[in-house]
Amino acid sequence: MRYFAELSYQGTHYFGWQKQPGQISVQATLEQAFSTILRTPVAMTGCGRTDTGVHARQYFAHFDSDNVLLPALERRLNQYLPRDIAIHRIIPVHPEAHARFDAFQRSYEYHLSFRKIPFEQETCYWYGHTALPDRDRVQAAAALLMNYREFFPFCKSEASAKTMHCDLTRAEWVFDDDAGRWVLHLTANRFLRGMVRLIVGMCLNVGLGKSSLDEVRYALDTQTLLKKSQSAPPQGLFLTEVLYPYSL
Repeated sequence: MRYFAELSYQGTHYFGWQKQPGQISVQATLEQAFSTILRTPVAMTGCGRTDTGVHARQYFAHFDSDNVLLPALERRLNQYLPRDIAIHRIIPVHPEAHARFDAFQRSYEYHLSFRKIPFEQETCYWYGHTALPDRDRVQAAAALLMNYREFFPFCKSEASAKTMHCDLTRAEWVFDDDAGRWVLHLTANRFLRGMVRLIVGMCLNVGLGKSSLDEVRYALDTQTLLKKSQSAPPQGLFLTEVLYPYSL
């Protein structure tokens, strides 16, 4: 049988989702937990990669098992797993269902705080600089992205993506002055590696006058790197929603 596991995690103490030698990853931690409780090796395939320090409010991974899964499995997994990873559902799916390739929409949020709150330091980017970005220019920079479908300027240089095409359906900052927080909302069918954090860095540079909208427009028109490229810190980034063409 094939199953989807719906989970969430705080990525602060992990070197991203994907297994890598000598490092602690979300994938390796989950596989150890499932394998221990099911008493058989379990391999997990995730809906995508998240970088070191990045979080997920909703994440899906699929796995195969011949065992009869007991109703108490979710509770036992959550007791075994560290406190920063939570299993929400184990869902039987059809044998060809794929957590990564079947997902048709993903949403991210990036949280930027202008107030230093000690217990939120690992889940938002505290912007403690004197010069504040202009919110109108920041919003205009995000809105500009909606005119494009190729995003080479916002892909990590070492990434091995075969195409730079992404269908964005939302690129919008939401400003909460009472909380002193700005949140960037991005939704697309797929994202390039490092794309969201590079977009945040671009928006801040435009908001601070370090880059102009014309420079961003030129980079997107010519699919070349920005003269001033900046990647925002990972702790403010959350994967928030993953959608599939079937009911889960």
